[in-house]
Amino acid sequence: QVQLVESGGGLVQAGGSLRLSCAASGRTFSGVAMGWFRQAPGKEREFVAALSGSGSRTAYKDSVKGRFTISRDNAQNTVYLQMNSLKPEDTAVYYCAAPSELRVGVLFTAEYEYAYWGQGTQVTVSS
Repeated sequence: QVQLVESGGGLVQAGGSLRLSCAASGRTFSGVAMGWFRQAPGKEREFVAALSGSGSRTAYKDSVKGRFTISRDNAQNTVYLQMNSLKPEDTAVYYCAAPSELRVGVLFTAEYEYAYWGQGTQVTVSS
């Protein structure tokens, strides 16, 4: 059974940094595109960042470009989201996501393209 477990969230002051991790199990994720989404209170879940299976291509939400970096360690079956220069508007529950085994493509930025989701990790940025 596929399982994604996020960690690394917490409370940080504006301008600070956090590194989120997503540990994947249940299948091999090497070569599989992965993504990060977030959901703020009262808002819909939104795309944050995506990484191709090779790690050579990335995509980011405009508001996080230059501040967030998605990366992966295939040997550890882990995907990371390094978040720098955090702002109060980054406060949300952050989710890691993986596509189904049947999904074909290099990079996915839409929620419907992902089949597996973690339980989420809370990130709170104080002003």
